[in-house]
Amino acid sequence: MNYYIYATEFEEFTEKVSEYVEEKGLSLRCIEIDKLTELTLDNGHLLVTGRNADIKLVMDYASKHAMSMGIIPLPEQKELKNTFLLSSDFKKSIDSALEISEKKIDLLYCNNELVLQEVVIGEVPPLDSFSSSMEKENLLERVQRFFGLFSKIKNLRHSNLTITTAKDKVLHFSAVGAVGVEYNNCTFASKLISKYLKFNDARLTLVVLSPSSILQYMGYIFQSHILKRTPEILPSSVGYIHSSWLKIESEKELNITIDREKSSLKTPVVLESRAEVLALSLCSEFWEKSSKIKEIKESVKVEHLPSDNEMSTYLGKSIPLFTHASKEQFSTLFSNLREETKLNSTFMTLLILATIIATFGLYINSASVIIGAMLLAPLMQPIVGVSMGLLRQDSTLLLNGVKSISIGVIAVISSAVIIAWLLPLEQLTSEMNGRLSPTILDMFVAIISGVAAAYAKSNEKIIGSLAGVAIAVALVPPLAVSGIGLGWQAWDMFGSALLLFITNLVGIVLAASLTFLMLGFSPISVAKKGIFYALILVTIVSIPLSLSFKQMKHDIDIQQQLLGFKTTIASKQVYLKNIDIQGKEVRCEVIASDILSNQEKKKLKLLIANEVGEEVHILVSFWYEL
Repeated sequence: MNYYIYATEFEEFTEKVSEYVEEKGLSLRCIEIDKLTELTLDNGHLLVTGRNADIKLVMDYASKHAMSMGIIPLPEQKELKNTFLLSSDFKKSIDSALEISEKKIDLLYCNNELVLQEVVIGEVPPLDSFSSSMEKENLLERVQRFFGLFSKIKNLRHSNLTITTAKDKVLHFSAVGAVGVEYNNCTFASKLISKYLKFNDARLTLVVLSPSSILQYMGYIFQSHILKRTPEILPSSVGYIHSSWLKIESEKELNITIDREKSSLKTPVVLESRAEVLALSLCSEFWEKSSKIKEIKESVKVEHLPSDNEMSTYLGKSIPLFTHASKEQFSTLFSNLREETKLNSTFMTLLILATIIATFGLYINSASVIIGAMLLAPLMQPIVGVSMGLLRQDSTLLLNGVKSISIGVIAVISSAVIIAWLLPLEQLTSEMNGRLSPTILDMFVAIISGVAAAYAKSNEKIIGSLAGVAIAVALVPPLAVSGIGLGWQAWDMFGSALLLFITNLVGIVLAASLTFLMLGFSPISVAKKGIFYALILVTIVSIPLSLSFKQMKHDIDIQQQLLGFKTTIASKQVYLKNIDIQGKEVRCEVIASDILSNQEKKKLKLLIANEVGEEVHILVSFWYEL
């Protein structure tokens, strides 16, 4: 016997269902949902149409009376269809619901209350919402949703959680909330862990939201809501637990929401996955995706979530814009920086050796030798120390760093000057020349390198990356070129190379300070003074760099103009190659079809000057095509 349990508000829909079932020649007894508990139904198959609460009532009844059942979803129940892979086709959904299943599904319970789709503990925007709600939204609507979530997240507060698993594993960490699910129901929570989530494996999944900073979590929301992408790697603010049973306790009471309806329950609560308790009629695709075995193992990934008392207390007040470094991170980094900013014999020895290598590399025009010197030079360490000292207004760290840098700079320039005096060579190589025209682009390189240096320094796992940063931003080579210029008494060379070093220095200091600020090593109230000083220095240095960049662009424009220059002088074809612009001087090769007379050369000079559009000094070498 088939029993059709329905909610009276959907009577029109249920009449259509009844008509279709009768057309198939099957008997169907229709029962209003309110009368279900008054009846005793045995040895029959239940069908249900209604809201989530109605469906759960029938599921609970069927599981207790060992009856099979099927769900006939309403057209608007997209989330329900996604959870159990129910067909959107009216007739197919009824056919599937009528087919009695011998297989049984697992069900999730919260304090013995059935959970159809999800149970939310605390606040977890937007992990508790369904991604299907954004399917038809345009970019503007998604941007509005993004900023709406931002206002919610900044008001969240952490609470210390204690979670006990079925294997008596006790986990301690702080979080703003968690979402419990049994199946991949297309919520943002289940999509994040879809590759770890299995159907019907006798385990529930708890997705934990524990953002350490607003920016950290907004990065994920930007991907999911603006770009409509699910990160391949689990966001650092999210963790998960797979187990058949979980007891969740919290330092302060957290609200419980079951299937999007607020419950009277508060923490502590118990979540339980009960294996194979309901014979539910579902399509073959659902059963194909189900786990073939019931899992015994527990899977836990919460070790990256904040767990120390200091961090939990800090996050319990409010979630900061930037990450807050833990006491352990703070003490470890400061201990290293204090040691590295101190001037000692090892620092000076390595620096002078690096200078000698770099200087000889510049003379022999060898990039590989110069790179070796960059790797050896320890000058990056006190610069990073100065960044932290400036950020934290730590006078000891700042003064030690400035002292080490100042004496180091004097030692490098002096060593390069001595080598320039001793070597009987005064030829400007391309490696030297490459450090004589710093522009605003060099400042950008220094800033990015400063970010990389601070980030690498704050994370012991990637501290080896500092070597790559040392190569990316040259510190000793421009100082060595400056020393060579001083030894040759070439003051322009000395000043230009020194400007490149200063550019690298102030760029790294500003960027590293900002990075340490974002990583939570200083409150903004303390950091703003040091950041202001660093910005002033960067602004001052950027003025000559911007002028140099403008000149470089001007020279490139002229070079491009002259590359397209072609003319005919007295029936002789003439064009230019290998054009080099140095200030008011143009150097190039003139390719002509025949030898030019002095008069023709004067005419060519005039034509080139007209092409450039200003008075220039022209140096050429002539080549003739045969």
